[in-house]
Amino acid sequence: MKVRMRVNGNQVERDVPADRLLVDFLREDLGLTGTKVGCGEGECGACTVIMNGKSVTSCLIPVAKADGAEILTVEGLAVDEQLHPLQQAFLEEGAVQCGYCTAGMLLSAKALLEENPRPTVAEVKKGISGNLCRCTGYTKIIRAVQVAAERMPKGRG
Repeated sequence: MKVRMRVNGNQVERDVPADRLLVDFLREDLGLTGTKVGCGEGECGACTVIMNGKSVTSCLIPVAKADGAEILTVEGLAVDEQLHPLQQAFLEEGAVQCGYCTAGMLLSAKALLEENPRPTVAEVKKGISGNLCRCTGYTKIIRAVQVAAERMPKGRG
């Protein structure tokens, strides 16, 4: 089957097997390996991307359901080699350790900030609740999201 979508601002059109998952399409067909494969069951959040403005676990989405969609992966966050404020805050606040959860965490946080540009700690916790991190204990991640929110123009997640 043929799918068409915008990925990180670029129009993409490919022939793919009908049972192909979005995470596999992004990683294998497009070479966007920042999206990680974790549990394969939508529980860990490592495969989180933004589809049509909402964070989704790409391991649960058949690529056919993304036909016509706008997809953002971690590779699309930086613009002209300038880190997104979330990426910069994650670095500065030490919110990156092994890095496996980072891409999904960043995209969940971006989706949160798009909806709520000045979240409370409780709102950040809820916003990233679908993403598991086994290294940081979340404190630095939550702080990084709040630092990024402070730096970003209001309403510009």
